[in-house]
Amino acid sequence: MVRSKYQSVLDLGQTLNIENGDVKEENGVLKVSGTTKTQYEKDLLWDSIKAAGGDNPSDIMADIKVADSSVYARHTVKSGETLGKIAKHYYGNASKYHAIFSANSDILKNPDVIHPDQELIIPNL
Repeated sequence: MVRSKYQSVLDLGQTLNIENGDVKEENGVLKVSGTTKTQYEKDLLWDSIKAAGGDNPSDIMADIKVADSSVYARHTVKSGETLGKIAKHYYGNASKYHAIFSANSDILKNPDVIHPDQELIIPNL
């Protein structure tokens, strides 16, 4: 029963290719563990857990580690994106594009010029 409640979390874990993923159900509590690539992916999993079980669910225990904590995320630019749009996606605030530009100054020379397929570092704030 509890596994089906959190199926969306398990599906997201598969989509994100969580490393060392493990899922057990014991005494009505779902125990999940694994390692995400970045903090952003961990945040996505926690958001999914909260969406299914509320802010403080008692029927799931999650032990989620992060493989690379030096960056918040890595993002491959898609056609039509801007640094502001990318900042809005990751930080909820388009004006934080400066942080992304600064973290990628080795490949970006102008914050208004990015190209599809560039891989950008999204820094921790």
